[in-house]
Amino acid sequence: MSDPVGTKGVTVDESAAESAAEPEPDAAADADAGMTVRDAVSAPDADGRPRRTTRRFPLFTRDTARPEGGGRAAPGDAPAPARQWPILTVLAAVGLGLLLTALDVFRAGTILIGAALIAGAVMRWVLPSVGMLAVRSRFTDMVTYGVLGVVIVLLALMAQPHPVLVIPFLDDTLHFTVR
Repeated sequence: MSDPVGTKGVTVDESAAESAAEPEPDAAADADAGMTVRDAVSAPDADGRPRRTTRRFPLFTRDTARPEGGGRAAPGDAPAPARQWPILTVLAAVGLGLLLTALDVFRAGTILIGAALIAGAVMRWVLPSVGMLAVRSRFTDMVTYGVLGVVIVLLALMAQPHPVLVIPFLDDTLHFTVR
């Protein structure tokens, strides 16, 4: 059997293909009376007839939804750095933390990196629009920035030598796995 509708391996009975290709005279009446969808990938078109659609993503995206709160953080006539001040603030703090870490002030540098991510989570929560700091939905961004920031700060506080934060069960876990 030839591939009448271009389904690439999905079999469709010929009567379904013929009915999809040739509209019936009472197509409007059938659309109002109810339609049977023949398989998982057929959907009604604008005229109400079942039409084969593909489950593949389009080659070219025509429009995408901006993340919630992804608008400008300053008016449109402001210069670009002023419009993106939230992401620039987080990136500047992370850059300073990396510089401190490179200058052998490890604990302060990594705490600053974690604090910058926590500040990004707070800005994402408080500010109505944060520009390029908005990557995903507001909730996902807050959870991602917040959890990563807290984990980095906790790891910086537990780093050897002379940890500021000591969690006893972690030492027991290390004792049973490594020692």
